[in-house]
Amino acid sequence: MLDTDIQSSSTPLGDGPLHRRIHQALRERILDGEWPPGLRLPSESALGTLFEVSRITIRQALGALQKEGLIYSQQGRGSFVSRPKAVQNVTRLQGFAEQMGAYGYEVRNRLLALAEVPADQKVASRLGLSKGAPVVEIRRLRLLDREPVSIEFTWLPLDIGRQVARADLALRDIFVILENDCARPLGEADLALDAVAADAELAAHLKLPEGAPLLRVERLTHDKSGQPLDYEFLYFRGDTFQYRFQVGRGPSSVE
Repeated sequence: MLDTDIQSSSTPLGDGPLHRRIHQALRERILDGEWPPGLRLPSESALGTLFEVSRITIRQALGALQKEGLIYSQQGRGSFVSRPKAVQNVTRLQGFAEQMGAYGYEVRNRLLALAEVPADQKVASRLGLSKGAPVVEIRRLRLLDREPVSIEFTWLPLDIGRQVARADLALRDIFVILENDCARPLGEADLALDAVAADAELAAHLKLPEGAPLLRVERLTHDKSGQPLDYEFLYFRGDTFQYRFQVGRGPSSVE
């Protein structure tokens, strides 16, 4: 990551409270591309010297930038310009590469693990199997424009899983493989989202400090007949990705 040259291209301050003027000056550098994604901002002390203000004022300005998602902080390392977040619309059932490719991103996968394992109680219940029944487990790191953005843990019934395992998992979505190679058109998916802290393994693969926040998506996908087919946990970097929903206000199903 590059460090900023705080002497270059200084932005004149406008009117208003001082911390807001500094926030706006820094914000313009980021939005204009003068400070690109991944670049480390000057220290609070250096910014205080540049703008001739106290560190408290600088912290207020940086806090506003962080709330906007324009910067993020790493303990002991400072503040960095955030990358624009990739967005996946979940109002339509699509694979990661299907949707991101349509937006012009380069998507690659790194296969971390592929094995036949006995289903634990949760996997078995979600796939409609007996506990201990053999399933295929696939773990992949998803790369967006060659940067790690998510890890997926996938479990498939044994017969389908063996067919999927023969496909090119480095380049293709599992959804596409299920429909095209396995002739299993997909129907609907159940999703649940929550926030979790990255453990050591997830943090290492996603190039994050241990404990960094992740968006976790639990997804159970059914085929057209309603048969559960694909059970997954997807872990996304919170600083690079967001899920987007569109909802309407209709009659409530709860009396």
